[in-house]
Amino acid sequence: MKQSLISTAVALADLVQRHPKRLTAAIAALLLGGGGGAFAVASLAPDASQIPVRQVLEAVQPLPLQAQAEALDVHSFKLFRSETTRSNDTPEALLRRLGLVDPLAAAFVRTDATARQALLGRAGRNVTIEANDREELLSLKTRWINADTDSHFHRMVIEKTPKGFVSRLETAPLVASTRLASGSIRSSLFAATDEARIPDTIATQVAEIFSGSIDFHRALRKGDRFSIVYETLEADGEPLRAGRVLSTEFVNAGKTHQAMWFQEPGQKGGYYNLDGQSLRRAYLASPMEFSRVTSGFKMRFHPILQTWRAHLGVDYGAPVGTPVRSVGDGVVEFAGNQGGFGNVVYIKHRNQHTTVYAHLSRIGVRKGQSVGQGDQIGAVGATGWATGPHLHFEFRVNGQHQDPVAIAQQSESIPVSQAARAAFAQSALAQRVNLAAADSMRQASAQ
Repeated sequence: MKQSLISTAVALADLVQRHPKRLTAAIAALLLGGGGGAFAVASLAPDASQIPVRQVLEAVQPLPLQAQAEALDVHSFKLFRSETTRSNDTPEALLRRLGLVDPLAAAFVRTDATARQALLGRAGRNVTIEANDREELLSLKTRWINADTDSHFHRMVIEKTPKGFVSRLETAPLVASTRLASGSIRSSLFAATDEARIPDTIATQVAEIFSGSIDFHRALRKGDRFSIVYETLEADGEPLRAGRVLSTEFVNAGKTHQAMWFQEPGQKGGYYNLDGQSLRRAYLASPMEFSRVTSGFKMRFHPILQTWRAHLGVDYGAPVGTPVRSVGDGVVEFAGNQGGFGNVVYIKHRNQHTTVYAHLSRIGVRKGQSVGQGDQIGAVGATGWATGPHLHFEFRVNGQHQDPVAIAQQSESIPVSQAARAAFAQSALAQRVNLAAADSMRQASAQ
């Protein structure tokens, strides 16, 4: 019998080697044949009723209850949640929104001076917690900055220890990261940036960057589009404030405007178009951010002298105390009281250019002091021969009065120096890629 089985196995092996495909098909057909095939295969196995059965009895010693509890505790899970503080929060209300039911933690927040000062009465602070599966606090963190100019942030940490809760206050540097954003104009710039979740400070920077070429109050068109690459300053990965616009593109009425931030070594940084021309002209168009022109550079009837005479400057009407800024880089030539000008500041610029700021209520600079474009030098007033609060502004070239508005419009932009050209070109290439990526986001969302 044994010899017969061996012979059969050898024959089958030889058959598989010579006709593998046919044999595979035959087996498949056999299996598909249904119960008969299945019975034929099953019948080769031994009869289950003839298999010997042996019963084994063994005593098992269970683990002590404490060990079982510790084993279960090893497999417990932790919960992580975040929430924003409200000005009227109580410790219980804040912890409840975080999904916690922990009277001991609430009592600690109420009595601990560090925790109470960081969490209670502070609206808008993001709080993250770690809790166990019994909804008890294990740790809590919140982060904040005190001013938009801060380079560091504060972190308050509460932790549960074997002896109870403890708190500590830490300080760490903010970390800059880059973000891309884009959008389209439907009504206004700020409505579009809100829709794109762009911080207002970034929108304001964009408006300032292109203020010399785009009138954001009257020149925007529905369908205008923009792309922005900007910094966010983060604390442990959480954005706390917006930083600087790194590059931006604005398409207004079909015309493309581009700008990027660049700083030459040892120089003051600024915005340039991507061809290397500075968007900053030698002189600002106005010595005040928000004002109205009440009298231009022309002949006028003098309100005090009661006679027609040339008005050799531009008057800007504004409330007393409105900040006055230098329109360009220079050195203070005079700062004090001077007859009909009242409190006045003279600033000497390059190329024999001088600017005059008269009728000030307050002077904020001194003779010989260097000032930069946009630096505050005083405030609007009504000193000297003034019938009401305003700024009288003059522009003189070699002592001759010139129209300040025309001078500002004609002032040259300052290009990137030859020494910095290579570095600028490399940065510009990277910003072109970033702006294209930001615009692709807008196109994808529009589909």
